Amino acid sequence: MNVHHYVVFTHEDPARQSTVLGSQGQAVTPLQCLIMLTYCVLSRHASMLKCSQYSIALALQHTRGHCTQVTSMHEGLDHVRILLQLCVDRYYISPGQTNAELFQRGLSCSYGPLGMELRRNLLEQWWRSVTSSRAQVFGINTLTSSKDRETDGWEQLRMVESEKLRQILEQKELNKEQLSQQIRVLLESSPSVRTDFIQGALEQYVPSVELVNRKLPYGLAETGLCFQPLDGSGCPAEFTQTSLVWFCSPRTSSQWLDHWTRQRLKWWRKFALSPSDFSSSEIQEEELVKIASRGVRISYDFPWGQETLETLWSRGDSELLQTHKGARSKLQCRDGRKSVPHVVSVTGNMDRGLMALLSNSLQQMKREDSKQKLQQRKVLKLHPVLAPVKVALDIGRGGTVELRQVCEGLLQELMETKISVWPGYLETIPTSMEQLNAKYDEMGVLFTVVISENTLESGLLQVRSRDTTIKETMHISEIKKFLSRYISAADNI
Repeated sequence: MNVHHYVVFTHEDPARQSTVLGSQGQAVTPLQCLIMLTYCVLSRHASMLKCSQYSIALALQHTRGHCTQVTSMHEGLDHVRILLQLCVDRYYISPGQTNAELFQRGLSCSYGPLGMELRRNLLEQWWRSVTSSRAQVFGINTLTSSKDRETDGWEQLRMVESEKLRQILEQKELNKEQLSQQIRVLLESSPSVRTDFIQGALEQYVPSVELVNRKLPYGLAETGLCFQPLDGSGCPAEFTQTSLVWFCSPRTSSQWLDHWTRQRLKWWRKFALSPSDFSSSEIQEEELVKIASRGVRISYDFPWGQETLETLWSRGDSELLQTHKGARSKLQCRDGRKSVPHVVSVTGNMDRGLMALLSNSLQQMKREDSKQKLQQRKVLKLHPVLAPVKVALDIGRGGTVELRQVCEGLLQELMETKISVWPGYLETIPTSMEQLNAKYDEMGVLFTVVISENTLESGLLQVRSRDTTIKETMHISEIKKFLSRYISAADNI
């Protein structure tokens, strides 16, 4: 089924223009909608190509008239170009200009094997951080689209089957009012898609409040895909959202907003190579959404400027009361006194967060190769718990069946302890260890383990560190314990 955002559909005959409502309730003529539809369906991917121009223009805007800053801007954009190419070359994202633009803009893209593993690790760490940091946080799962969801007039993204719309538009006997009415009926009967998880959590409040014996505070957490309009074109784009909706007493809502701001900023900085690139800032009063008394942004300083990773709002109780038709007695909880809880929301864009952590972890260093030629060494110094591959297994020169069997046994042993392994020993193209080390550094692999004939004789193998490039000799019986303790220690810092 072909689905599109509803605002872009209308009649194709300019002579039969009528007025329909857009996504924000504004008047849009059929001819205008037809232009938007053409743009959406035929040029959606082309619109993504504007991103690089946007990034450059934005960076130039901040650096105009400042030569040193212009140099810094060029270095920053070069950093982005190198990172995007590295992510394609090293299996983080799938090839393609449009896919790279989606990734750079913090939207859900086609990830490669390492990108999927990194995103899984990041979401797992987020889940642990919010559900284990407080005793009363529960996971929920809401529908991506629903006809039953409470909608706020036209402030919704909706899925419309294009064939049904085409059938309406082909009825040339309809006048303006009839055409408008039929399109409106189609839109109202079409399911809305979620743009965030807030409404789902509010709906789950009453069923979940009994779990905590009506005692505050507690929270509901969820992760998954949401949709947002793209560039005003009306076409929805996917992104991976994390959501924590925290219910607390009215007296403590501001303190809880401060608490979660500190926790979330500390969490991002924990994984950063340059923690100062992550920051929090109070949202100015004129930028507050209408239901919020306070708001905070957690941002990352990309080469083209700051982008928001997470947004925290102190939302009051109006949305909760509206969702449950003002049934105060059903909503009241205890926290020293009976009251309808206030809501603090924490929503994050993990696709943009993944891009931020990759950008933050990329280091470029000059080094001499074996022929004493100066080369640039690119390393993804991802945090050990996030790195998609913890160890690469390779064999020395003249690999034998016995060496491969040792590698197979060690691989199985490490995977049983949930240590991800890259089976480099299966590579059939002859490659020098220097080239392999460069490849693994770009992949973000923590350690490279080389098994040689010496391993068969004495049980000793060589372990190279990504971060220090130091090579150590270790007994094969110690490698699993060493890796487990290293990752665990990094997680607990």
